[in-house]
Amino acid sequence: MTQRLLRGTNVIVAGAGLAGLTAAMTLKRMGAKVSVIEARDRVGGRVLTIRGAFTQEQHAEAGGDFIDEGQHEIKRLAEEQGLTLRPILQQGFAFVRHPGPNRRRRRILSGEEAWDTLADMLCPLVTAYRTADKRWDSPIAGQLARQSVAHWLDEIKADSNMRAVARSLRGFFLADPEELSLLALVDQLAGVAPGQAAMYRIEGGNDRLPLALSEHVRQDLLLNSAVRAVYQDRDSVRVSIDTPNGQEASLQGTYVILAAPAATLRSIHMLPPLPSMQARAIDCLRYGRTTKALLQFDKSFWRRKGRPRACGTDAPTGAFWDANEEQAGKAGILTLMAGGQASEDTQKIMAQRGVEGLVDALDWMGSRSATLLHSRVVTWEDDPWAQGGYAYFDPSFDPRLRSWLARPHGRIIFAGEHTSMNWQGYMNGAVESGFRAAEEVCAMVLKK
Repeated sequence: MTQRLLRGTNVIVAGAGLAGLTAAMTLKRMGAKVSVIEARDRVGGRVLTIRGAFTQEQHAEAGGDFIDEGQHEIKRLAEEQGLTLRPILQQGFAFVRHPGPNRRRRRILSGEEAWDTLADMLCPLVTAYRTADKRWDSPIAGQLARQSVAHWLDEIKADSNMRAVARSLRGFFLADPEELSLLALVDQLAGVAPGQAAMYRIEGGNDRLPLALSEHVRQDLLLNSAVRAVYQDRDSVRVSIDTPNGQEASLQGTYVILAAPAATLRSIHMLPPLPSMQARAIDCLRYGRTTKALLQFDKSFWRRKGRPRACGTDAPTGAFWDANEEQAGKAGILTLMAGGQASEDTQKIMAQRGVEGLVDALDWMGSRSATLLHSRVVTWEDDPWAQGGYAYFDPSFDPRLRSWLARPHGRIIFAGEHTSMNWQGYMNGAVESGFRAAEEVCAMVLKK
């Protein structure tokens, strides 16, 4: 019965990341005809596992990295596809404060010590936000949204330690305290503190999930094809695309799911145009500057008793963590995650000294005792189909607009991590939105 539910329905899915592929697989199982269009030459979107660049058959994640304990949608989907999750970084994230003009020594704090400092000060705001059911259209959300984290720190006369902890969160939010809305921080702390939940990766690489999903639509997948325009009328949609040979073509369907970042949606012409509130939501959403460096050494010098394997830092090179502790081999891969201004700082270091500049920045951890074997650096703001790591909310974003990011526009449905209310910025948010988009198509068909 389920396989016949959407028979006769033709759905075009733009985007072969986790959101688009989850939606496509779900719709195909319901009997719909599905066509998946992807601008890149691969599936996965911002899930990118680097293989072949490292010795001993090791790999590391240049994109989406962690699956948290409470992220049930992606965990169930991975299990359904026959994939295994491996626990990682079981000590969670700690915090390293680096030396500065008035500070000679580094200071390492446990995650609880670091984040509790912020959480304690934010407790009244978190409580008020929870009382409002964490609604982004509530008065408290509006008040929090208009203020940056940096402004709040000034307001409470925060000391240098608290400011350093807040700066370290750019490795999580991909935005500096001056850029990040206070609402975004309160919303996160109303759930789980950054880096404190149990974390997992997919055994063999996170890209095994989009690759497995793509097998369900292998005959219906068109790569190297970018959507340029979407036209809809009462009964159908027409999607204009640039094909691999450089020609323009069009696809006709019953519905279209746009499973692409808001940054790329802005360049797609839609007729009839989006409602003004929806257009504003898409136009105002920001994406974090992100440079991710994967460094393989002949030994894992950072793995020492009593030392955390993952740390947020206020350093120019950003946060770092063990990228392959669950893999075999004597070599080890360390991830440097530079978000916000740290992304630009990391690029400057690379321009001046190459990857050796990053290695030297790890000298305090013992990098000179090891030999750098291989490296791979990915800067997501340079990717034309991402234009950043993932979405974040700055003080200019009206929180009442957030629900518009996921709202259907006639026969156009939207998906992607930026549309998720519960898991925005996570791979799980993309998966969750893909299921939701498929359900919305189903509801529209059944309503007819």
